[in-house]
Amino acid sequence: MLEVSAGIILRNGRVLLCQRKPESRLGLKWEFPGGKLEAGETPAQALERELREELNIVTQTKEEYVERMNEDGTIRLHFLFSTIIDGEPEAIDCNAFEWVNPKDLLGYDLAPTDRIVAELLARDGN
Repeated sequence: MLEVSAGIILRNGRVLLCQRKPESRLGLKWEFPGGKLEAGETPAQALERELREELNIVTQTKEEYVERMNEDGTIRLHFLFSTIIDGEPEAIDCNAFEWVNPKDLLGYDLAPTDRIVAELLARDGN
């Protein structure tokens, strides 16, 4: 089973969403940024590495918000709260990014598992 970490990065009441590149699996869908765990990494370590590589930001991971399986049960996704401690996001390994009010998340064409988490965030008012 594939393990993936995704960051819920909040700033001024908004959450960071990234749009997948057109040629990728689920191309042009919006998602919380992150990526696959490498051998020996914790979900937090993987998230911090992926955010450096994909967005050129240094982050500090806080607690895990929720863990979910994707629709066919092949990927376990860890959604973790994270804070930017250095840098500003750059679209290095994504098509675009936006800061979104949690109540507006469901207006985006989200990847299926990210949609479930967006529903939770919108409900919780994070």
